[in-house]
Amino acid sequence: MAAKLSAPADIAARSHPIGALPAGTGALMLDTYRLTKRFGAFTAMDSVTMHVEPGTVHALLGENGAGKSTLVKCVAGFQRAEEGGILIDGREQDIANPIVARALGIGMVYQHFTLAPGMTVAENLLLAGGKTPALIDWKAQRADLKAFLATTPFSLDLDVTPASLAAGEKQKLELLKQLYLRPRLLILDEPTSVLTPQEADEVLGHVRDFARSGMCTVLLITHKFREVMAYADSVTVLRRGKAVHHCRVDQTSPAQLAAAMMGDAGEGVAPPPEGDAPAELKAVAPTGRALHTMKALASNAPIALNVENLQAMGDRGTLALHDLSLSVRSGEILGVAGVSGNGQRELVEALVGQRARLSGKVTVMGQPYTAKRSENRELKVRSLPEEPLRNACVADLSVAENMALRDFDQPPLARGGLLKFPVWRSRARKWIGEYGVKTQGEGASIRSLSGGNVQRAVLARELAGDINVLIAANPVFGLDFAAVAEIHARIVQVREKGGAVLLVSEDIDELLELADRIVVMSEGRVVFETPAATAERHVLGAHMGGGHH
Repeated sequence: MAAKLSAPADIAARSHPIGALPAGTGALMLDTYRLTKRFGAFTAMDSVTMHVEPGTVHALLGENGAGKSTLVKCVAGFQRAEEGGILIDGREQDIANPIVARALGIGMVYQHFTLAPGMTVAENLLLAGGKTPALIDWKAQRADLKAFLATTPFSLDLDVTPASLAAGEKQKLELLKQLYLRPRLLILDEPTSVLTPQEADEVLGHVRDFARSGMCTVLLITHKFREVMAYADSVTVLRRGKAVHHCRVDQTSPAQLAAAMMGDAGEGVAPPPEGDAPAELKAVAPTGRALHTMKALASNAPIALNVENLQAMGDRGTLALHDLSLSVRSGEILGVAGVSGNGQRELVEALVGQRARLSGKVTVMGQPYTAKRSENRELKVRSLPEEPLRNACVADLSVAENMALRDFDQPPLARGGLLKFPVWRSRARKWIGEYGVKTQGEGASIRSLSGGNVQRAVLARELAGDINVLIAANPVFGLDFAAVAEIHARIVQVREKGGAVLLVSEDIDELLELADRIVVMSEGRVVFETPAATAERHVLGAHMGGGHH
């Protein structure tokens, strides 16, 4: 450990706003003081000072890699900072490991489930306590658990196993495990990433109620502005390991938070004037979209992609797609919404040729389409798959070679059976400049690039030339704010030039922003369709959750 920086007396002397709370119970006050964490030469967290009031929901907002997870892992005892201090109720604490954190009343719910799948809900709850007796008096324990559940807004059957629970119910069980331990500080790491909007509202609503009751303080990591605005009291924005913006939620707006997240070369971020969205955001949201949609429908643009009664198997040998039908017109973005695991991945793979089709018919511009390379070229079909490094690249090949995968055997990249490598390289250099791909050069292996830059390289390849149909699956998953804005703008450009876009996304906000029409997939079927301009979040959520009207 490097020399600890002791926190100044003014932080230590802050009075407890909840007044008469006995020591060691109820919501705690958390302060971090100049907390710094390095991994080798990389500084993941750089002198972060943050104040979290007891009994409040405090949101941590920032791009991937901004330092959010590092910060909460230090507070929860999973990592140790090299410098700085953590104060609980104004006293500096050395949180050496998760056991110390738990003793201080700190609990954490992870993004990934940590349930024992073969054990019942009751057993999972008891296991969380960590002090399970050798012989369990189940009658007394069940009565205790039932009494505990009665104090929470969730109803889960104590006898079912997590294996039979939906994602939303698993997330509730993860939360119940922590609440059962009566935490004084509850850390939630993107708790809603697997939930429908309804489930997200339910979970966050309850969490906020627990905080307001004075029972615990909540630190919420999220990347959704809507959740911050609706459920948090205060927010800290992290960027590149630094805390760049602190404010009360009722004194900010999504546009100001976006500007703080994106920042500029200067470190100090002055919030933009109220209501003024950053330029990147303006570029993404094309004005008069409803008008554009009306025109596209009125002009009866041709159907570019048509899918009829498509069936395909899932990885577990059961049907993943049940007679699925949809169509996308030229000059239209059709959004496909759904909670992860409802057949969206299988749909995309069946369309792009990565998964066998059992039955059904797919046409592009009226021609049969079986996703052969020659058809992709003739019918001008392109795709932006999820996890591009795994699904759209050959990791060990160079950036230039990956950019040439579509047309390496076509002129001008090949002549008379000979491959023209200098042409590959010069085109790659042009695209690297055009798409702002950060790489050591066109000869670097594509696996050496960050996620956003891999996606930019794939975009350059897929968006070159004319496009009839673009199939995009979670195209901005895990990317930072600037990359998201840029990729969205390029997808919109495909539509503006008359291409048809099938946009599969688990992010409702992305679909509401970009799509002309939205369909919802649930259990391998299309269960609902609506124009995006009049789509209502709660209605989409009801269908995503399998609740059909």
